[in-house]
Amino acid sequence: MKRSETSILPEIRDVLSLDKLVHEPARLAVLALLSSVESADFTWLMHQTGLTQGNLSTHLTKLDQAGLVSIEKGFQGKRPKTTLRITEDGAARLAAEAEALRRFLALIADRPARQRGKNKDFRT
Repeated sequence: MKRSETSILPEIRDVLSLDKLVHEPARLAVLALLSSVESADFTWLMHQTGLTQGNLSTHLTKLDQAGLVSIEKGFQGKRPKTTLRITEDGAARLAAEAEALRRFLALIADRPARQRGKNKDFRT
């Protein structure tokens, strides 16, 4: 391991290596919502996130291709119905994301406020 890698705080290293697929705000919201329910239909998820139909569809396709959500298309009567669920892998990756963010935010909360330019520990 390089010297610079060993001197990086683990919380910083974790936040710098966040899962970009999960961390994107719209996809993070989708995964969080799906983790709170057994399943959801497309329209409910669209209203909960405030995303447009096309935007939500694009994000769901990316999550589906990565195996983080399952998409079941069918009909309710004559109307099309799309049912969405978070997968085990999706739940695990969301939990890992949440834990990395918790550790990072705890790092910030645990540090005393410093005045700008007064940090004598800064080295260039």
